[in-house]
Amino acid sequence: MMYQVAAMVGQAARGLALIGGMQQQLATIANAAASLPRRPKIFFEEWDTPHISAIRWVSELMGIAGGDDCFPELAAQSLGKNRIIADSDEIVRRNPDIIVGSWCGKKFRPENVAARPGWDKVNAVKHQQLFEIKSADILQPGPAALTDGVAQLHRIVMDWCRNVAPTLATSSAALPGGARDEK
Repeated sequence: MMYQVAAMVGQAARGLALIGGMQQQLATIANAAASLPRRPKIFFEEWDTPHISAIRWVSELMGIAGGDDCFPELAAQSLGKNRIIADSDEIVRRNPDIIVGSWCGKKFRPENVAARPGWDKVNAVKHQQLFEIKSADILQPGPAALTDGVAQLHRIVMDWCRNVAPTLATSSAALPGGARDEK
């Protein structure tokens, strides 16, 4: 689509260069993510009440950025109503390492997420890994998701790998059999 628009306005070569730059950025991010010793589980919340999980392109961008979608089976559903997670406890059971909120039209409130009943057991809450990515940067199908949105996701994942993952490895190494301490 980007090429078609560029060609329609007489900028086909410039459009191809722009597309090539985006592809290179995505490949660079994917290569960096491929070398991670552990991929964090990410819960991407498009809406808070009811909980709506990530749409397909966001789920794919999480994968490129180095994380794994907690609800990949819902990502294929194009309509938000089909990505509703009615049972909040299911999110707790899947225990995401990172929570990213992108509530279209309202500000993500990490303190409200952390205060949800039972969510104090979730790794993302315990390690204060709750972040917002503005919906204009990631929930619009188009260039911003492929540049700004994925770059923000990658930064969040890389920061988690540098700052949180080592503490998890240390705490699990200290336990018999390497079991993770989930306290």
